[in-house]
Amino acid sequence: MVLSAIDMGALAERLAMDEVKGRSPWTDARIRFMRNKAAVAGMFLLIIVSAFAFFGEMFAVSTYDYIDFSRSGDVLHLGRPSLASGNYFGLDDQGRDLFARTAQGTRISIIVGLVGASISVIVGTLYGAVSGYVGGRTDQIMMRIVDILLAIPFMFVIILLLVMFGRSLSMLFLGIGLLSWLSMARIVRGQTLTLKNREFIQAAQAAGVRGFTIILRHIVPNLLGIVAVYATLLVPEMILTESFISFLGLGVQAPLTSLGDLISQGAKNMRYGTIWQLLFPLAFFMVTMFAFFFVGDGLRDALDPKDR
Repeated sequence: MVLSAIDMGALAERLAMDEVKGRSPWTDARIRFMRNKAAVAGMFLLIIVSAFAFFGEMFAVSTYDYIDFSRSGDVLHLGRPSLASGNYFGLDDQGRDLFARTAQGTRISIIVGLVGASISVIVGTLYGAVSGYVGGRTDQIMMRIVDILLAIPFMFVIILLLVMFGRSLSMLFLGIGLLSWLSMARIVRGQTLTLKNREFIQAAQAAGVRGFTIILRHIVPNLLGIVAVYATLLVPEMILTESFISFLGLGVQAPLTSLGDLISQGAKNMRYGTIWQLLFPLAFFMVTMFAFFFVGDGLRDALDPKDR
């Protein structure tokens, strides 16, 4: 069967209209992530927890630092959780609304985790990329510095900084973020060593592009998948570290609070029967941690399905 020129043109036009568009690797990763039920559930839980943390105080009957002196003396009976009174989570031992304090504590813990992880990712990525790309004696010196710092007890250094320079959010950010970048630096350095000999890097070098520009424009963008996965898993680690420090009484200063501080206070008051002071902060802490871990595992599987 012979097609005329008109038919051939119509067929070519139809094929052009029906051409299937290619999908980028990020689109494929998003599709794989959305198929992971645990990861999607974790992301949904994170949205709910974040909404509670940043907007929950709007629905509280009082602010996080308001003390109800009329009920602070008998919290066991007058401060129980009650929908009628608006104290959904009850009162703490000083007569403060636990709903508002849990919302504020969750917000502080999430902010500490995000800021600490961001500092760690930025410092560790740049340090590891420079070390791996430059190589030679510079790489050896930079990695020996990392090894020495890894030998220093991480938690003791943070506690020492808080004791010496005072308990504050800025010092907490600085201590947690600037001392947790070491593992990130080693991971990025290893990946950079595998990228520096690729053709597109050699082409950039042959074109006379400066080394730091190659790191920022070619190496770091190709590390975004690994960095994103590690950052997602680093946030709950930062939250856990901050909660442990607050549990020891060295975290944020009153009247501010965090989940670790609330859990510490609830554990101390369990013997008086006010178990709700422990259960509600502990529940939000566990949900937040599990949600971040689920999202991190989902990102790892979506961005690198070969490692499943």
